[in-house]
Amino acid sequence: MNKPKIVILGAGYGGMITASRLTKELGYNEADITLVNKHNYHYQTTWLHEPAAGTLDPEKTRMKISDVLNLNKIHFIKDVVVDIKKDEKKVILEKNNELDYDYLVVALGSEPETFGVPGVFEHAFSKWTVNGARQVRDHIEYQFSIYNNETEKRDELLTFIVAGAGFTGIEFIGELSERVPQLCDSYDVPREKVKMYVIEAAPTALPGFDPELVEYAMNLLESRGVEFKISCPIKEVTEHGVILADGNEIKSETVVWATGVRGNSLIEKAGFENMRGRVKVESDLRAPGHGDIFIIGDCALIINEEINRPYPPTAQIAMQQAAVCASNIKALIHNETTKGFKPDIKGTVASLGGKEAIGIVFDRKLYGSSANFMKKMIDNRYLYMLGGTPLVLKKGKNPL
Repeated sequence: MNKPKIVILGAGYGGMITASRLTKELGYNEADITLVNKHNYHYQTTWLHEPAAGTLDPEKTRMKISDVLNLNKIHFIKDVVVDIKKDEKKVILEKNNELDYDYLVVALGSEPETFGVPGVFEHAFSKWTVNGARQVRDHIEYQFSIYNNETEKRDELLTFIVAGAGFTGIEFIGELSERVPQLCDSYDVPREKVKMYVIEAAPTALPGFDPELVEYAMNLLESRGVEFKISCPIKEVTEHGVILADGNEIKSETVVWATGVRGNSLIEKAGFENMRGRVKVESDLRAPGHGDIFIIGDCALIINEEINRPYPPTAQIAMQQAAVCASNIKALIHNETTKGFKPDIKGTVASLGGKEAIGIVFDRKLYGSSANFMKKMIDNRYLYMLGGTPLVLKKGKNPL
């Protein structure tokens, strides 16, 4: 009997945990497992706001796949997924032609959501990747370095705009606001010359989060010089800054786009029924009408029935989906019944730079250093799930 072929697309949180769990749950010769990713490394997406602001070495966020997964049990292919041929049970790759599968796990991650605003990809920093974070960091330092070297000192060089006051935007501006005094000292720039804006179309920062915690975060960031523009949609991003819906313009050489994400565009290309690149999956995480395809992470749409709205695509949910996905693939191989998935939200924590953070963990509100401690413990827990104590010691954060 031929061994079933399992193909996992993407080495983000969902793909990595699925791959890791399958190697542990399946016997050595029970299946052929292949992981496809465009890089030979996995990186911590939830850490990227730190290297983007220059407060963490980008190398700290990434780890070689071969250092984490047992490649004697998994075949790894470094390649770009071009298309998914559902009816033919094939995955088309850019370099290695194609792969056949019996079971497919789509964990391809997300893409920036522009909400139709023109100029985002041309004039804003929107790539939340390791190399994208490096680009933002280098660009910010360059703005400081040239400010005093130009004949005419231009305010837009030291004006930094973050589009979006969700978790990514708030965490990034938290790190940047913490670092600005050091940059000012290094490049002889008066602190009062630096302007930082967070622009949000919704009526509040951190929409849906606890109002007391949101107030704490905004007050803290404002004390560092951040100016919030709430209920203020961006009409267009230009090479000179942003134009707001009310017609006003803020000139800036640095616009960081953090308004949210959509599922991978390959979802649409492959012909899955979707909403903004996300598939409303069955309870066991399979794509409707496709019993051999699982979709997890940013490409999966899970409805929170209590409020009849989708759960936000988070690393926490992706990791939980991955564990259920691996278990369900094992069940199918053994002709057993699959189980349903329901998110178990243990808490949500957002860092604010330095030793500051806010969060709700087990229904308890956390502020300041206690929230910061919990944030780092959550980060370390993922590393432990993926690679045990050695990975925590190598890549983990000191929570103290």
